[in-house]
Amino acid sequence: MQRLMLVALGGAFGSVCRYGLSLWTLQLAGANASTPLRFPLGTLAVNLLGCFVAGLLAGGIVRHEWFTPDVRVMLLVGVMGGFTTFSAFGLDTLALLRRGDIAMAGLYIAASVLCGLALVALGWWITSRGAA
Repeated sequence: MQRLMLVALGGAFGSVCRYGLSLWTLQLAGANASTPLRFPLGTLAVNLLGCFVAGLLAGGIVRHEWFTPDVRVMLLVGVMGGFTTFSAFGLDTLALLRRGDIAMAGLYIAASVLCGLALVALGWWITSRGAA
């Protein structure tokens, strides 16, 4: 029951952070209700940052045994699960495809997957350098 509560609290925190970063990203890009962005930039920013942070955490946990098991569950399952959702990625991609923006959908898929994987690897590399 304790871990379930930690996941729930972490998920709530991650979700609030996701919402805030998405709004902030859209504001930086100059989007508003009358001029929305054609590209799902907020979701992309969240997913890429989430991939980087997940890589940092996973690398630190595996190589340096960061955090207790309870804190690991709260961070990786709760916070990161609430923060990054590829369900939003799927919905955004489908919306692009449904409106006929095939090239934009392809760019979005490539940027999300390739940059996300590169940032996970970078995070892992940063936290695992110098380990035996």
